[in-house]
Amino acid sequence: MHEHTHSIDVKAAFTVTKEPGSQVKIAGDIPYADLECERSSALKSLGANVSIPGFRPGHVPEAMLVKHVGEMNLLTEMAERSISHIYQHILHDFAIDAVGQPKIEITKIAPGNPLGVSITVAVIPEITLPDYVQLAKTKNGEKGSALVTDTDLETSISDILRRKMAYERLQNKASAREAGDAAATDAPETVENAKDFAKLPLPELTDEMAQSLGQPGQFTDVADFKTKLREHLTIEKTREVAAAHRAAITDAVIENTTLELPQVLIDSELAQMFGQMQEDLDRANLKFDDYLKHIKKTKDEMEKEWTPAAEKRAKLQLILNEIAKKENILPDMAAVEAQVKGLMDQYKDADERRVRLYVASVLTNEAVMKHLEQL
Repeated sequence: MHEHTHSIDVKAAFTVTKEPGSQVKIAGDIPYADLECERSSALKSLGANVSIPGFRPGHVPEAMLVKHVGEMNLLTEMAERSISHIYQHILHDFAIDAVGQPKIEITKIAPGNPLGVSITVAVIPEITLPDYVQLAKTKNGEKGSALVTDTDLETSISDILRRKMAYERLQNKASAREAGDAAATDAPETVENAKDFAKLPLPELTDEMAQSLGQPGQFTDVADFKTKLREHLTIEKTREVAAAHRAAITDAVIENTTLELPQVLIDSELAQMFGQMQEDLDRANLKFDDYLKHIKKTKDEMEKEWTPAAEKRAKLQLILNEIAKKENILPDMAAVEAQVKGLMDQYKDADERRVRLYVASVLTNEAVMKHLEQL
């Protein structure tokens, strides 16, 4: 079996220049000798499905096979294979941190001559972080309280009683319609169905009323109802305060960070957002096109609306990666292994390497955020 070899000095043969949008352009020539190294494998690939009478597939004489596939097709296949091989060496030797697929252009190609190549690829941008430690400390000092006040409790009780009144009112109207009560269905607007329904006095919260709320037997009396409601509100408010606090920290760091975001990362975030929406629609047995008609928007309009959020998500991921490197924050490997195992058990056909990278990234992000929140 013929192995690929090359003697090209990558740094001497290629130049790398910065381009707008956090991209680089790689330009240079690949010696024809390097293309020749790919001739055998290129010919084998092109001739794999060639059928010529009198010869078994894969056993056609080389000269006949070249004549059949054409010298230019063979040269192009050799060029593509050589570029694919040398590209990895270019990234390594120039320490290029590429993201996404490169855009490759062959600038000159001819038998016996060097291959001219121009490659444009997005790269991880240079990131100038702010004093994120001080920003986090400031935001930590401004964190809201998760305490549920008596006013919060009474407001929630009023909302619950108001919803109960509205539900009973709808039930009564439905019952009246079923009974054919014309007076109930055709009556003119009254306070019972006017906009000022919210102004109606609320019923008194008695032990009997408390017992009628929630699941049967959930509440024994008013005191029990209020205690359990306060516990629920505390959990809810704690979650809301934590989410708002985390958003305040990330917003402050993003706003004060300097970086040029590659379009490929924005596109990747948009693809994830649309993918998540498609999953949600599939679960609801809805079609994407029908949903767009319902909300009276095109996919392009949605993409335009979502782009700022996609940019923010992409920036945050880069920033968290950078902080993790600076602070030497690593995920808990036991937690990584446990989550990878759980996901692989659930999605048996998944690529374990990609699952591991995903889990490690999520857990690293969480570790960075906890670090900032505890400053």
